[in-house]
Amino acid sequence: MSAPAISSFQLSRFIPAYLLALTQSFLIGLLLAPLAHATEPLLNASYDVTRELFKEINPAFIADWKKKTGETITINQSHGGSSKQARSVIDGLAASVVTMNQANDVDILADKGLIPGDWSKLFPNNSAPFYSTMVFLTRKGNPKHIANWEDLGKADVKVIIPNPKTSGNGRYTYLAAWGSVIKSGGSEAQARQLVDHIFKNVPVLDAGGRGATTTFTQREIGDVLVTFENEVQLVKQEFGNHYDVVYPKISILAESPVAVVDKVVDKLGNRKVATAYLQFLYSEQGQDIAAKHYFRPRSESAAKKYAMNFKPITLFSVNDVFGDWKQAQKKHFDDGGEFDRLYSKK
Repeated sequence: MSAPAISSFQLSRFIPAYLLALTQSFLIGLLLAPLAHATEPLLNASYDVTRELFKEINPAFIADWKKKTGETITINQSHGGSSKQARSVIDGLAASVVTMNQANDVDILADKGLIPGDWSKLFPNNSAPFYSTMVFLTRKGNPKHIANWEDLGKADVKVIIPNPKTSGNGRYTYLAAWGSVIKSGGSEAQARQLVDHIFKNVPVLDAGGRGATTTFTQREIGDVLVTFENEVQLVKQEFGNHYDVVYPKISILAESPVAVVDKVVDKLGNRKVATAYLQFLYSEQGQDIAAKHYFRPRSESAAKKYAMNFKPITLFSVNDVFGDWKQAQKKHFDDGGEFDRLYSKK
């Protein structure tokens, strides 16, 4: 004869209440364990003109991560002027990684203790998986006959450049124009004069590069847009024969540095996936996608495959002319610096 069933009420008469509570907590913990260990969404704080790039990079990495680990992850994007994005991270934007367009905006995060001071050594190529340069986009037929940096200073040329105080795009343009004079044998005074003339020709200062592109293409303001090489090629693809791309004789090396934001990944527990995400940018698949979007890759095979996308051009680095990014920032873009002085006279 089988033993009679014992109800939970009857069982509670024989098992102390605290043991029942522990048993229930254990069972609930087992049920919720997969949720507790789910990977937190990864936020990538990036600059204005990488939207299209990461729209392709992100699903490629998600698929690669799923294949390797079996985990399904979510990646979110935040875009804006590079310097504005850095400030947002400092002010609390929970970005697990940053993918900026200049080292200066990553150094600021290091100064605030959000990332290590040696961040540039944590990934190959100074933690910059790809790079670009500054070129010109003119109206079809280049009616103002713009060929080089000095042409942007002519009185009858309206130039569209984003604000160097909030945008890495604008900062690179400023430094490229200044450096073009120095690298051609000119003096600091001549460089200052050219940059002064160029910014007197800027009718509106947008906060970021994509805003400047909209001003030039949709609002139809200006004779020439100065922006990253990848941005002008995307405009050409979208608008066809409405514009011409002009390469100056010399321009600046615009590296795209990346970093894991320690303070955020340690809080969210997603350091492993954040690190893998940035490493993916160096993979052949990541490099191929970057080159397809007109970012100059580090991979020799990707560079060879997409050689037609990249016209040879003489490039100089920030260090070549300005010492380093911190020196350039202090002299030219800090409050009261060269840019403030020349633009206040406009």
